[in-house]
Amino acid sequence: MEIIRDPLWNNIRVEPFILRLVDTAVFQRLRYVRQLGLAHLVYPGASHSRFEHALGAYHLARTALGILGERGELAPESAADGGLVRAAALLHDIGHYPFSHALEEIGVPLHEEVAGPLILGPELAPLLRAEFGDEAPARVLALIRGHSDSPLAGLISGSVDLDKIEYLKRDALMCGVPYGEIDVDRLLHALVVLNDPARNRAAIGITDKGLSALESLLFAKYQMYRNVYWHHAVRSATAMYKRLVEDALRAGAIRIGELVSHTDESLLAELRRAAPSALLNGLQRRTLWKRAAEAPAAELGDRDLEWIAVDRDRARALEDAIARRHGLAPGDVLVDYPAKTQMLGLELPVRIRDDRIVALTAAGLPGAVNLPRLADEFYRSARWLRVFARERITMRLAEVLDT
Repeated sequence: MEIIRDPLWNNIRVEPFILRLVDTAVFQRLRYVRQLGLAHLVYPGASHSRFEHALGAYHLARTALGILGERGELAPESAADGGLVRAAALLHDIGHYPFSHALEEIGVPLHEEVAGPLILGPELAPLLRAEFGDEAPARVLALIRGHSDSPLAGLISGSVDLDKIEYLKRDALMCGVPYGEIDVDRLLHALVVLNDPARNRAAIGITDKGLSALESLLFAKYQMYRNVYWHHAVRSATAMYKRLVEDALRAGAIRIGELVSHTDESLLAELRRAAPSALLNGLQRRTLWKRAAEAPAAELGDRDLEWIAVDRDRARALEDAIARRHGLAPGDVLVDYPAKTQMLGLELPVRIRDDRIVALTAAGLPGAVNLPRLADEFYRSARWLRVFARERITMRLAEVLDT
């Protein structure tokens, strides 16, 4: 085992096979892709990368599998899956674009889909096959995409997957905020492999002793979205970056297929060469577009505004129409309504004290805090509709709501 020193988990012990994956060029690119995109413009310490996050997720996978193994909860077939789970934890973000999730909001393929050609490609696939057999690349990819039937799949993609635990703790530490307090040790020790009544097969769940630790995960996620990920200045920078890249793609200055090969800085350099603009100048000089109007989702009633997040053609047309009304140029007004599918969703089995297994679903769990309902309220509180403008303008939110 090699030891990698880490500011969050201290010593991360890395097995030789994992080091071979780490040394590939496709994984090394993650050193230069910031974990939090443009949040460093607001929180200067948020310059950490997908690279250290991936190592942290691998570390948590080793820890969780060790706990399950010591308790005798891994069936022989599950134990054999352990190596694939550790590899999937390391590689789960291999397909991320520069500046994190932002570009997925303009309709480019999700990073889980982009991961396919990389994991099945000439650098990673031979290593995985040599270690785990011919089906290993496809099985690792299925774990990452949430399509695996392995009992351990919930460690990689699920309500309490290790990715969430890792990034919330690391992001809070690097941003210097007190919002990522998760009872990680309690949560990991509460994980169990049990029969999921909803799917009638073995799956990752928790014991009822872990419900308070699960609450800490939800609270941390809500606070991080409200105060960091969806901070108004972070969202302004993100909206500017999205429009900048989208304009370049529509003009043919760059191609979608090229994006995943870039790092943060190499993409900005390419945009500076091929598609210079006021948006790029604003990002690089941190002269961000200002709030012209805003309202939390909880105050928007039953209006159907989801199209702002998913219909880019319609959203662009709205932005440009508002800009024209205020004497501004295309791109000088940006409308932002971030969405996160099941940002705080919960669907997992719980083993209670009399050894019964019940499902924690949207209906809640008798005798416990109604976490799913609370998660929905958190989401509506953290999510805001905002209009950003290059110049300070006075506008009514009705210009968006009545569209």
